[in-house]
This record gives sequence, C-alpha cells and structure tokens, in this order.
Amino acid sequence: MFMIIVLGLIVLLFVAGISIYNGLVSKKNLMEEGWSSIDVFLKKRNDLIPNLMETVKGYASHEKELFENVTKSRNLAQNANTVSDQGNAENALKNSMMNLFAIAENYPELKANQNFIEMQNELSAIEEEIEMARRYYNGTVKDNNIAIESFPSNIIANMFNFDKGTFFEIQDASQREPTRVSF
Repeated sequence: MFMIIVLGLIVLLFVAGISIYNGLVSKKNLMEEGWSSIDVFLKKRNDLIPNLMETVKGYASHEKELFENVTKSRNLAQNANTVSDQGNAENALKNSMMNLFAIAENYPELKANQNFIEMQNELSAIEEEIEMARRYYNGTVKDNNIAIESFPSNIIANMFNFDKGTFFEIQDASQREPTRVSF
C-alpha cells in the first residue's frame, strides 16, 4: 500500500511538472506572438514614413536636417534587436516625427494637402494599433514573468532555462509627466 501511495505521488508530481512546463511554454509563445504584432505595426509605420517625408519635402525642401533626423531615427527603429533598443529607437522616432509635424504647421498648403492629411490620419491609426499591441505584449510579459518567478513554476522555469520578458515601455522620463494645459 505504501508503494502505491509513493508511486501515486510521483505520478502526480510528474503530471504537475508537465502541466507547469506547458503553461510556461504557452506564456512564452503568447509573449512572442505579442511582440510579433508590434513588429508588424512598426514595419507598417516605417513604410509610411518615407511617403510622408516626400510629401513634406515638396513643400519644405530646405528642412534638410529635419529629414536627416527622421531618416536616422527610422533606421535605428528598423534595426533594433532587443525590446529595450526598440523602445529607445521608438522614442527617438516619435520625437523626430513630432518635429516633422511641427514644421508642417508652418506650411498652410501642406496642411491642406489631401495626401498629407490621409497619411497623417493613417499614421495616427497605426500609432493607436501600436499602443494596443504594446499593452497586449506587456500583459503577456507580466504573466510570463509572474509564472517564472512564482513557486513552484520557478523550479521548472529554472530547470528548462525559461527567460523573463522585457517590457516595451517609455524610456524618456519626460513623456511620463502629465500634459499641462493652460489658458
């Protein structure tokens, strides 16, 4: 009878270990799928930026430094290899794009150009999609990291070298501050 109980406990531990392992694999794959979604939206945005720049160049061709900064930031974003690098590159690109739109304010003909308006609206929609994908990805990273750090799944995670995920977050502290509106 004692052997049956011991054998039952061993089988129970084995089944629990398999279940925990499968849960960790699932969380890792959801995290990778979340990052893949972000990557798709970032590529979509990066493909739109040259068209937007060409439209602005037609009206503000003397803004050479601005175009160089946008191109440099876009290239950094496209070539980022880690989530942290991507976050830094995205912040630089966002700042460059804000400067591009600020320059556009000085050109009323550009602001009225239908292509520019459509691309600006499309870029805005893509930014919203990136934000939603970022929230989803960060949620999967949170779930993955909790599972990796919690007992008893941390034992299985350490045995099979599961890695914690990196959050895709704002690197620029000034963007964390609330927007101030004054009249």
